[in-house]
Amino acid sequence: MLILLFGSFTILCILRVPVAFSMFLSSTIAIWAEGDVPLTIIPQRIWVGLNNFPLLAVPFFLIAGLLMNETGISNRLINFSQSIVGHLRGGLAHVNVFVSMIIAGMSGISTADTLGVGSVLIPAMTKEGYPKGFTVGVTAASSTLGNIIPPSVMMIIYAATAGLSVGGLFMTGIIPGVMIGFGQMGFSYYFAAKHGIGTDYKFSFKNLLSSTKAGIFPLAIPVIVIGGIIGGVFTATEAALITVVYTFVLSVFYGEFGFGKFYRVIRDSVGLFSLSLFCVAAASLWGWILAYYNVPQTVVASVAFYVFGFVILIFLVVGLFMDAIPAIIILQPIIGELAAEAGINPYHMGIVVVLTLAIGLITPPYGLCLLIASDLASISVPRAVIALIPFFIISLFVVLFAVFFPEVMLFIPRLAMPKFMG
Repeated sequence: MLILLFGSFTILCILRVPVAFSMFLSSTIAIWAEGDVPLTIIPQRIWVGLNNFPLLAVPFFLIAGLLMNETGISNRLINFSQSIVGHLRGGLAHVNVFVSMIIAGMSGISTADTLGVGSVLIPAMTKEGYPKGFTVGVTAASSTLGNIIPPSVMMIIYAATAGLSVGGLFMTGIIPGVMIGFGQMGFSYYFAAKHGIGTDYKFSFKNLLSSTKAGIFPLAIPVIVIGGIIGGVFTATEAALITVVYTFVLSVFYGEFGFGKFYRVIRDSVGLFSLSLFCVAAASLWGWILAYYNVPQTVVASVAFYVFGFVILIFLVVGLFMDAIPAIIILQPIIGELAAEAGINPYHMGIVVVLTLAIGLITPPYGLCLLIASDLASISVPRAVIALIPFFIISLFVVLFAVFFPEVMLFIPRLAMPKFMG
């Protein structure tokens, strides 16, 4: 059965059938061929996979992220970031990373960050003399913070699949997200100093005050979202809806709202979420088949000793070819069994998985942030990949740090939400 399942899936992927359709078709073929499970299990498992309340947070965070791009809120955050770090050597590169860290605390959508920030800063950095490869590298790499610093769509999917607290898993992303962000800024400083670029801006207290005044209300979003979740005021799904309403009110307040813009935001959000939802449905069926035929237990018996090495390797490879959402749903049953067998805290395992999958956003051929940034800069992907190597190393170092120092990763969630950490 497993040979048929994985074999048909591989063949369909080689034939360039979309991953979600490949999972659905290969699962159906395997169930039909085996014959010991009725085909009525297919709609049942699809429904079970989709009937998950935390998934409702995903479309709302999508809407919030796209609405910020459409209504100029992202530009206000860019200006604020420039007033804070723009005077440093490699100023625009620091702005690129810093604003991504801020936006990460608002939408949890890396691709929206790449598009919104990249469309403004890539041309600006190129004009200032930064090599195009570096501009793509720092833009794509910093955008991955959208799925690490809370809120994070990847974490919502993982928590929903593993039965964990979304808020608890959110908190594990703060320390590694900040580590990656400052690591990227450190390399940007070194790169700019080496090439003698990025010294065009001077610190101005007046600009700091004006940009803070212009961006004060958007900057309140992460405080509302994270503070509300930690304080138990609302769930992650409710926080996502509050973010949409708050962003909508800001767009009206700033005079940036337009029905044409709002229509585009809703249209694009529905399209993106529909694709994600179909992946969830197909992956739910696939994951059930693996669990039904005891595949997780078989894998655990084989690799339990090498748990984290196996997890990192698998998700690095999977991230080359597949979106994070189906990857999480397909593999989480196996990963959950591995963590339980090895006595690993499930939140510790969750952050390692998310950190590793975030790297997939900048690794070809599937790396969406890489592809978007390369297109914005009008350069080839291979040229951009070379510039991404240092950022890849920074992210991988933080993954390994997370593996060997779980107490550091779990410090904030244990402090803020001890009831979920055990």
